[in-house]
Amino acid sequence: MKAWVIALAVLFGAAVGTAAATANAQSSGAGTDGPVPFPAGQVAGFAKQVERELAGRHAFVAIVGRLGQPADDLPPGVVATHIGFWVYSRIRTADGRTLPGYAAYNLYQRDDDLARSALAVDYPVDFFAGAHALKAWVIVPTPEVQGRLLRVIGSDTYRALHNPRYSAVSNPADQRYQNCTEHTLDVLLAAVLETADPARIKRAAATRFRPTPIRLGLLQRIFAPVFDPGVAFADHAGPIGTATFTSLAGFMQREGYARDVFTVTFPATATR
Repeated sequence: MKAWVIALAVLFGAAVGTAAATANAQSSGAGTDGPVPFPAGQVAGFAKQVERELAGRHAFVAIVGRLGQPADDLPPGVVATHIGFWVYSRIRTADGRTLPGYAAYNLYQRDDDLARSALAVDYPVDFFAGAHALKAWVIVPTPEVQGRLLRVIGSDTYRALHNPRYSAVSNPADQRYQNCTEHTLDVLLAAVLETADPARIKRAAATRFRPTPIRLGLLQRIFAPVFDPGVAFADHAGPIGTATFTSLAGFMQREGYARDVFTVTFPATATR
């Protein structure tokens, strides 16, 4: 039972991070329970590779996913364990310089309370720290949606849409819990619907979004919250379904919100 509990705990933003949410904050965001799989230099090189891929596609805002656990531990239909917004920004370095680059806007599970989450802003190299594969899953929204996302991310709405009550398998149509992919979906819907009303956002999620089914047995549903406070099922009346990179990408493609969906692998390979 322990293996699947651990797998659930790291799904969809169950990455351990800081509670900081400032423009130059950094978070480890590792989302891994074991030794770091890749040398720091390789991680930094891969992060820069993803940045170059985004810049080459003139992406001011992108949605990027990474794998924080071995792929074999994940349920069918789940490819990435954490996603966040990457925003082209002016980055302030430790030595006081200001350089162009991407800042990653994340929802991370707190390390001091696994049933709670916090928003954090970090950098691409931190985003991939502890990744179990040097691979990124990427959605580039259309230019219009990017513009709307920029306005929401830079407003109080972005923070107001954060629900700190965390569940790895939160129901995206329900307000009781949230994970990182659900927060990303909420921000996206706020942008495209031009609303800050959580009730309207959840109605849209209920009618237009197709969550990824997560198949669990009765004993798993009973005992998962006992073993891991970051897993809750109270927001599901029937079968478990949650937001994942796969279901988010499918939604954005169906609705015409995505300009491009692709993966980046190390070294220097991008595929649709």
